[in-house]
Amino acid sequence: MKSRKIQLLEKILRYFATKALRRFKPRVVGVTGSVGKTSTKEAIFAVLSAKYRVRKNEKNYNNEIGLPLTVLGLESGEGNIWRWLAVLLKAVLIVTLESKKRYPEILVLEMGADRPGDIKYLVNFLKPEVGVVTAVGISHLEFFKDIKQIAKEKSTLVRYLAKNGLAVLNFDDEAARKMAEEIKAEKIFYGFLEKANVRASDIFFGYEKTEDFYGGDLEKIRGISFKLNFNGVSIPVRLMQSVGRPQIYSVLAAAAVGTHFGMNLLEIADALKNFQSPAGRLNIIDGIKNTIIIEDSYNAAPQSTLAALEVLGKIKARRRLAALGNMLELGAETESGHREVGRKVAETADMLFAVGEKAKFIADEAEKAGLDKKRIFCYNDSIEAKIPIQNMLQEGDIILIKGSQGARMELISEEIMRFPEQSEKLLPRQTSEWKK
Repeated sequence: MKSRKIQLLEKILRYFATKALRRFKPRVVGVTGSVGKTSTKEAIFAVLSAKYRVRKNEKNYNNEIGLPLTVLGLESGEGNIWRWLAVLLKAVLIVTLESKKRYPEILVLEMGADRPGDIKYLVNFLKPEVGVVTAVGISHLEFFKDIKQIAKEKSTLVRYLAKNGLAVLNFDDEAARKMAEEIKAEKIFYGFLEKANVRASDIFFGYEKTEDFYGGDLEKIRGISFKLNFNGVSIPVRLMQSVGRPQIYSVLAAAAVGTHFGMNLLEIADALKNFQSPAGRLNIIDGIKNTIIIEDSYNAAPQSTLAALEVLGKIKARRRLAALGNMLELGAETESGHREVGRKVAETADMLFAVGEKAKFIADEAEKAGLDKKRIFCYNDSIEAKIPIQNMLQEGDIILIKGSQGARMELISEEIMRFPEQSEKLLPRQTSEWKK
């Protein structure tokens, strides 16, 4: 239950945000889903910024406090009453004096939902023109009865769109696809399946040929390429630091949004030339000992972890390793979710590092599914795990690192990355609050 102070702050911020929206009249793009929200928001921002003045929410500003702050272009006062008073004073000045020419033409807003009713609260005052639903999974299940209730919550974004709005839905995700039945707005589907309007095809990994310490041949993954298809037109796209379908989904959603705002595929592809997913989302990082890290440590749920393991299993490498931490907020699905991941590990990885109490379910199920017990290692936390993992790495390895935020799996990445001085740029949770 929120305190009265927080509830009051939310009301005040919503009031000023509503005033700003009425004054400046930006077009609003809302993004929600159980996985891929942030990467999709970033891809949409990259596309639209090539043609418009655009603002996106930063940090974790995807809730009842963060989104009004984003609308106002302000930062949180955190726990300081004087800083909050300064924030509110700035809000008054923005809604009364700021030039309309300086305000963004488009707001791209990621919308989180921890509990039923969160999305409705947000769309009631943000009034998006475009709503994007990435996928529905069992993250935050401890606050919802079941996955159907999660789907209903996420669908609020697109059900509340006006008739002249646009719903952008992942055709490959059954729950997202079914939302089309309840929508009065225009609809566009993206995905890999044939019936998607904006579709990816001809996907392949790019590799760099190099040599190992002994002069032997070694291939290192260097991105993923595909064809972007829409309305009979195809154009090649290459993502240099990304390796998985999740990033392609983000790009497809961004392309769909871009077409709504009058951009053609050439403009969209050009805008995505240097796109990189946010830190901790299936990015490639060079590791020590001539290894590659698939750095996916921002967060984890069964759905996203299975997708990451699918990527791991398809990349050429001498050995495929998986360092997987606890997946949190799964409620009654905690054990089954971890065990499902364990079965996938046995199919895709040569070695498993299970980090945390709940991750032991992954280890147990991976062994049952056929992974040699001698190749399974369990640790209490990431601090305990990082040195042993470093010691076991061999030249030519590729290692997936993933877990929920509380697992702090980025500490392992920092230990084994080739250039740890780049950790602030390449890894999640690098603020002073997380480093305490």
